[in-house]
Amino acid sequence: MLKVIEDGFFRGLELVLVLLMIAMVVMVFGNVMLRWFANDGIQISEEMSRFCFVWLTFIGAVVVARENAHLGVDALVRALGPRGRIVCMGLADVLVLLCCLVFFWGTWRQAPLNATNVAPVSGLNTLWVFGIGFFTSLGIGSMTALRLLRILTGRLRPGELEAFAGEVSDEDVAHSLKGRLE
Repeated sequence: MLKVIEDGFFRGLELVLVLLMIAMVVMVFGNVMLRWFANDGIQISEEMSRFCFVWLTFIGAVVVARENAHLGVDALVRALGPRGRIVCMGLADVLVLLCCLVFFWGTWRQAPLNATNVAPVSGLNTLWVFGIGFFTSLGIGSMTALRLLRILTGRLRPGELEAFAGEVSDEDVAHSLKGRLE
């Protein structure tokens, strides 16, 4: 049941990413066309497309973290045995967790300033834009903490260690995508 909720949540995030991308394309393309044909543009579309890009990036980071698709140096990890891979995974997770804590703390410290700042064109409170750091740090941090807990209790999911080592074939990726699209 928990897996169904988790999958639904991440499908919802993927839908949000698609909607943000569509909004960006419509606003930027519309503005280009208006400037080209009418020698005019919609100022708010420039600002809102930038805000959409910020949200797209930070929400996308959470989705990518779930799929273990962030950049990594797996050449060393592939050369290690299962115990060495587990140690590397644990160390990497500790570092990621520390980065998430620093990111959350920085967003927290910056929040009062952003709460009193407004965007110049839309008048939108900038905490709505940069507060996405809370979501990203909590999202990636919670997934990392849960995986660290699974490492410490010896309950890694099947294939999780191989995915960390970059031993996922193109066939596995295609199968994963096919299951998601159905």
